[in-house]
Amino acid sequence: MFDLLSKAVYFTKLDLRSKYYQVRIAAGNSFCICVWLYIFGAMAIKTATFSLSVALFGLLAFIFGVIAENKKPAFGTAIPWKDVVICKFPSDPTVALGILSVAALALSTVIGLYSVFYSYKGKSVPRAALFESTTLVVFFGIAMSVSAFGASMLLWATVTEGLHRMNNVHHSLDYACPTAKTGLFGGAAFIALDASLFWLVCQMLTMNSREDYLEDDTKVDSNPVV
Repeated sequence: MFDLLSKAVYFTKLDLRSKYYQVRIAAGNSFCICVWLYIFGAMAIKTATFSLSVALFGLLAFIFGVIAENKKPAFGTAIPWKDVVICKFPSDPTVALGILSVAALALSTVIGLYSVFYSYKGKSVPRAALFESTTLVVFFGIAMSVSAFGASMLLWATVTEGLHRMNNVHHSLDYACPTAKTGLFGGAAFIALDASLFWLVCQMLTMNSREDYLEDDTKVDSNPVV
């Protein structure tokens, strides 16, 4: 190496982070560079894709839950017949909307959870380093708890409504044919929306933790021990 540099007169340094576009590409390699830039760009938009997906499904869970609350009747019609009461309920999409709301919240939660541990730009970060941030640990726990609570409320309201409609024959002549408790769907809808917001905060904190870890790792690599 020293023999090759012994007659050198000029030395230059090129910052590949900011001046990469000034490097001349060989004629046969332009296609490879274009493919590499496309893949890198696709990785770069993963953050926005996750954020939009979490927000979209969280909003859908909220909308379906609110509509289910508005469509649900307070009581069915009690029809006495011999020694039983037959409950007749209006035809409405309450149960279907409840199922859709649960599914949307589940998707929002899964995507939010996946976005925390995803290897952005092909660079993985150990979970121990990721959760060194106390703020991330707190918001991650809140997001998990709120998501589970919202899903439980939605499932409870949906299953209860479905059981009321399936078991519509009662032997008590004073039975009033109630439906699922009023406010369950609406309250669960707002909790589902809150859960998606907490997952968005988790993703933001995750990116901060990743940047701190990768920045420290880069400093260690650039300053080797002699």
